[in-house]
Amino acid sequence: MAKKNNAVVTPDRQEIVFTRVFDAPRALVFKVWTDPKHLAQWWGPKGFTNPVCEWDLRPGGAILVHMRAPDGTIYPMTGVYDEVVEPERLAFTCGAHADEKGRPIFQVQNIVTFAEQDGRTTLTLTARVIFQTPAAAPHLAGMQEGWTQSLERLETHVLKARKEEKS
Repeated sequence: MAKKNNAVVTPDRQEIVFTRVFDAPRALVFKVWTDPKHLAQWWGPKGFTNPVCEWDLRPGGAILVHMRAPDGTIYPMTGVYDEVVEPERLAFTCGAHADEKGRPIFQVQNIVTFAEQDGRTTLTLTARVIFQTPAAAPHLAGMQEGWTQSLERLETHVLKARKEEKS
């Protein structure tokens, strides 16, 4: 269904750009990316679930996801939408892995664009680290793999949503 990731990583590993082409219309890919009911089904690395998935789709809207790892550990992620241009572009900043004072140990600005041509959607995701503490290093080292697995799960979910839409 989709062309696999073309990930470009900056030498300092502070920014990763993914490009993926889906054999689905842009409106559907955008919906699957922004509707919390869909997001909960694919967000996060392989094996993770999302018992809490709240996305307030508007500039300034809050993001809250509790990602549950296969071992049961909950990893809360918080964020805010910076920009929403339906169905073309999203920008949001998120942080995770809170310190002892409840503050995220890193923040990432994410920009997602959706371009349609001939019924196919090219999704481009830029994830740029904008803040990190020394404790963030092991988590950020897995950012490329985590996004790769999330995008694989997104691919599967878009295919499922497309089949359901046709039924």
